[in-house]
Amino acid sequence: MITYLERQNLPNLAYIQTPNSDEGKNLPTIMFLGGFRSDMEGSKATYLEAKCLERGQTYMRFDYRGHGRSEGKFEEACISDWAQDAIDILDNCTSDKIMLIGSSMGGWVSLLAAIKRPEHIHSIIGLAAAPDFTIWMEEGMNDDQRNAIKNEGYFELPNDYDDQPYIITRKLIEDGRNNFLLNDNIDIQAPVRLIQGKKDTDVPWQTAERIKDKITGSDVEVLLIDDADHRLSNPEQLDFINKTAETLL
Repeated sequence: MITYLERQNLPNLAYIQTPNSDEGKNLPTIMFLGGFRSDMEGSKATYLEAKCLERGQTYMRFDYRGHGRSEGKFEEACISDWAQDAIDILDNCTSDKIMLIGSSMGGWVSLLAAIKRPEHIHSIIGLAAAPDFTIWMEEGMNDDQRNAIKNEGYFELPNDYDDQPYIITRKLIEDGRNNFLLNDNIDIQAPVRLIQGKKDTDVPWQTAERIKDKITGSDVEVLLIDDADHRLSNPEQLDFINKTAETLL
């Protein structure tokens, strides 16, 4: 059942929380963080929910503002906003120890949340994690897009996953710079696993190695899947994600 986290002067956030059973009451909560313009109904989010039900483990999936069932307009939000959404869900709707599983942009948001709430983080799994991805958008702009973002405040970017283009705003690009992580050390001590497909055309697989090199904690592993693309959502890949989570548990 969808519940809403009501916030003063901020968009309300839609979430679905699956409670634990006696069998899984001592396990950390798993919290799934989706990607850019994705929602909590995606295959990875719902698959992990089913596996948590089998273990009797608390599970949380939610929509950032401007995504899915949550309030707000996508075009008005940015990385700082979506990171705050994740932190608000973590603070208000979860238990003391959380395993964050972040997909693509959700991998970036997971790292930002872990930096802000280290005492609550049990572990992190990044799925084609994409910290600093807005720099790829900025560097890839052609002259027409640069003129559009200068004069109109946004440009349209073709979307391989939907008929509707992404709306890339000046706010998103500028705010992204304020949240870059890969230019410095990332102070996270919790265990981190970075699952990455080598056939990913959206996030270069070397990004996972860059993240590992920047994290200051000692328990960080890159797990490469040779034949996987950015989606990481076929049955074998979903099973690999779940087994990675079980190993951390």
